[in-house]
Amino acid sequence: MRYVSTRGGVSGLSFCDAVMMGLASDGGLLVPEKIPDISDSLADLQGLEYVDIARRIMAYFIDDIPEDELGELIDRSYASFDDPLVTPLREVGDRYVLELFHGPTLAFKDVALQFLGNVFEYILADRGGRLNIVGATSGDTGSAAIAGVRGKQNINIFIMFPEGRTSELQEKQMTTVLDDNVQNISVEGSFDDCQSILKAVFNDLPFKEAHQLGAVNSVNWARVLAQVVYYFSAYVQLGLPKAFEVAVPTGNFGNIFAGYIARKMGLPITRLILATNQNDILHRFFTSGRYERGEVHFSHSPAMDIQVASNFERYLYFEFGENSRKVEDFMEAFMVSGVATIPFNTLNFDPTFATGAVSDDETLLTISEVYRDDNYLVDPHTAVGIRVGEEKRSGNVPLVCMATAHPAKFEDVMAKVLPDEDISHPTLSALKDAPTRKTVLPAEVETVKKFIHDFNDPVT
Repeated sequence: MRYVSTRGGVSGLSFCDAVMMGLASDGGLLVPEKIPDISDSLADLQGLEYVDIARRIMAYFIDDIPEDELGELIDRSYASFDDPLVTPLREVGDRYVLELFHGPTLAFKDVALQFLGNVFEYILADRGGRLNIVGATSGDTGSAAIAGVRGKQNINIFIMFPEGRTSELQEKQMTTVLDDNVQNISVEGSFDDCQSILKAVFNDLPFKEAHQLGAVNSVNWARVLAQVVYYFSAYVQLGLPKAFEVAVPTGNFGNIFAGYIARKMGLPITRLILATNQNDILHRFFTSGRYERGEVHFSHSPAMDIQVASNFERYLYFEFGENSRKVEDFMEAFMVSGVATIPFNTLNFDPTFATGAVSDDETLLTISEVYRDDNYLVDPHTAVGIRVGEEKRSGNVPLVCMATAHPAKFEDVMAKVLPDEDISHPTLSALKDAPTRKTVLPAEVETVKKFIHDFNDPVT
């Protein structure tokens, strides 16, 4: 399997090369040159445990890590999860919930970032050198990335997050990690500012090469690949149904794009339900063909407070028939004017997508209703997914809603809805009085680059 850029300037990369490059050097995103169709072998997954499913699925995309060593990386990545199923499927009322929050930071990002951290360490041990990971987070990515690489040899990590725009516990999960190789950068701006800085830093190719930068955001293909696996796990836990639907709370489009890839591989997902909060750029695109940046609205579901979805370009690449020129033209128009449009009658867009946007009031109401009716607690992001999932489901096949975080991570929101309930988790409780460390910087590309440079070479 080889990897190419969505913008056509990079091709022929191995999996390990793609992991280390992160963002493609031409400014695009790396994707497999082909998506394997495994529909004829889906029955072979029956009865397999999560790590065995992961070995099967990942092997289609990774041919430069020996099979036994890949298996060891996968085993190590999921040994820290607190449920033997890794991503257990629960029946909640008349729908199913796939719990993706059983990793060390209680968020779905752990599924990908525990794997990615181990892959980075494996590649560096094989090739030598050092790696400076730079990432941006609106909530859970940062803590999961830090948990994936803290204390690892020859790796430093720099995580940007918007000052005052993540939950207190989300920030503490990052800033209480005091390992020497971990640096938290609190940016005076929005998550989109953080993401713009991230892309600008990686697009400075001399700086990227000089400082050996790597990416853990969902621009890194290894993250998407790790997320593809749990769609197959849901299918196995459902008992290999002939068809099912999936509702996914979505900000950066990575989680639902993994489902899109799983479907292209032959998984019988008949409907991908994209759920967003009032930051509804993706909902507006799928209902109008107009991809337009708007003002960021801060909400009870902060991981989705995003107006530029970084994985959307990968989806466009496949929907444009793998035409990198069309992708480049679309993204250039968007970068210049903040808007790009595709007339729906010019493309055969995948009809399986259904979308919806949820207000804060609807989010709170859904948390309350699910607890009242089903005695089950959901965090605000999962509530968004359930709300839109119920509105857009066909009703003819099982509906799986992705639960992306443990509700205890959002104690203020949960207390507002369910003030009489003790919603906690021992991992989070231990953070409350722990010492913290962060650096506050303005939302300026050069300032962030100087910080990275000075940390690595404080003399010059």
